[in-house]
Amino acid sequence: MSNSADSPTPASRRPRFRPVRLLTGAVFALAGVIFWTSFNTAQGTNLRSDESMLRLSDLIQERSRKNGTLDDSTAKIRSEVDALARRDNGSTRAERRKLAELEETAGTKKLTGRGLTVTLTDAPPNATPQIPGVPDPQPNDLVIHQQDLQAVVNALWQGGAEGIKVMDQRLISTSAVRCVGNTLILQGQVYSPPYKVTAVGDRDKLGAALAASPAIQNYRSYVDAYGLGWKVDQHDTVTLPGYSGTVDLHQAQPIG
Repeated sequence: MSNSADSPTPASRRPRFRPVRLLTGAVFALAGVIFWTSFNTAQGTNLRSDESMLRLSDLIQERSRKNGTLDDSTAKIRSEVDALARRDNGSTRAERRKLAELEETAGTKKLTGRGLTVTLTDAPPNATPQIPGVPDPQPNDLVIHQQDLQAVVNALWQGGAEGIKVMDQRLISTSAVRCVGNTLILQGQVYSPPYKVTAVGDRDKLGAALAASPAIQNYRSYVDAYGLGWKVDQHDTVTLPGYSGTVDLHQAQPIG
């Protein structure tokens, strides 16, 4: 039982309890704002879902398709312009032959000959070590990386390739092989594995260059350990398309 004389008066209770009530109200108000903001942002969806990433992927794929269509249109127009230029420029037969040789070197014309194709494939997502004593794989051990594709392209050039295409696109001197995540972005288009690299040239020299590459030897160790894909197919005849995109290089100087 409390003593009324010792009990706080209404005046003395007000400063002790009113701030608490205000703080409580503020907390509930803030919670309401957070709830409404979360609801408005999510619009009834799970904020932790990958929907935004899926939308970004869809956008990239759509831009890739548009770039492919524009490349086809550019190639057609370029072919028509070249035909008109050859008809009206008054050049001699020797000059036209020299121009054709330069176009082949630049990679803007189709190239047909003997060659080979290297196919690189991701390992199964549930892959386990296939060699005793090898540690369990990390996610990065099971996918194709940019350096793997670059190693194949560099080895084929080293082996004397006359021309190379990656997937369905011809490589030229300004081409850059870039990977973002597990996708390849090449000259404005997006590709997913398996990745195919095709070269025209002496098949024995091309194969020897692939075997001698330290970077490819390292990749092949992961093929043996975790099941990454590696396949080499030889062709008696294969055709590489001419490069049909734009060229960013504006100025060049010959070496030697």
